[in-house]
Amino acid sequence: MTRCRLLIASVLLFAAATASAQQDSARPHKKRPARRAQTQQSAARDSTPPWPTPPVPLPGSILPGARIVAFYGNPLSRRMGILAEKPVDSMLARLDREVAAWQAADPTTPVQPALHMIVSVAQANPGKDGKYRQRADSGLIERVYGWARSRNALLFLDVQLGRSTLAAEMPRLIPFLRRPDVHLGLDPEFAMGESGVPGTRIGTIDARDVNDAIDVLANLVTTDSLPPKVLVVHRFTRDMLTHSDRIRIDPRVQVVINMDGWGPPWMKRESYRRYVARYPVEYTGFKLFYRNDTRDGEPMMRPRDVLALVPRPFYIQYQ
Repeated sequence: MTRCRLLIASVLLFAAATASAQQDSARPHKKRPARRAQTQQSAARDSTPPWPTPPVPLPGSILPGARIVAFYGNPLSRRMGILAEKPVDSMLARLDREVAAWQAADPTTPVQPALHMIVSVAQANPGKDGKYRQRADSGLIERVYGWARSRNALLFLDVQLGRSTLAAEMPRLIPFLRRPDVHLGLDPEFAMGESGVPGTRIGTIDARDVNDAIDVLANLVTTDSLPPKVLVVHRFTRDMLTHSDRIRIDPRVQVVINMDGWGPPWMKRESYRRYVARYPVEYTGFKLFYRNDTRDGEPMMRPRDVLALVPRPFYIQYQ
């Protein structure tokens, strides 16, 4: 994608570090130095609200009885994540190793492997329909679903809207979402509304959009007698997700707000606190980047580091 303009606040520069380095970045950018002292001062001023107790899980619910560890990307692009960076067998073997590492770090919580595939990919060009996104065909989704099945893993279908709408993108995914082991992800970063080009600014979705997705998934659970679905919503700035306090809690759909930004460990912890823990919904997730988290010589956070976060994430994503 084209280089995002860095958004630098006097309190926290993490949004700037992540804005142009997400799923399909196409240009290098210069990351400005972070102001550690100001970030630490802001941490002292802000407080994290009490985290709500989720509803009693319905039979077949994945969370909180297990922790999901997912590999993210699109199989057609190495630049979009670990899903395409290695041959399939090597990628799945690496997923096995990460699952084992998380199981060792928290033996009390079973680990559920998953593949998280971007099925609507935001584009810098409008395409034939002017929607600034490209859809994966059903054959490609089936292929990745087969990879997941080979490891008893879940499959998440991730949607980057561009200028499209959730109502337009969901119908083609319904046949897959009718399967008990297929779930949904929403990426506000690339939701441009009726104007804007993905990559030139950070997009946004509202609680209404999330609730619409919840309604679709909840109805599938009821009509098709499915186990509850998981809905992952990415977030690394405040305005990526508006009115999050209005997201409806439905035991048929377990909502995960996933901290989706990259940077050194202190930055990631602060972003998690400011943009996820500070706005309670239901469950939380945390994303780890094999390349971007370590690009300045910093170590990538280990499972025990992530497990020290409050609240503890139940969804872990690797890109």
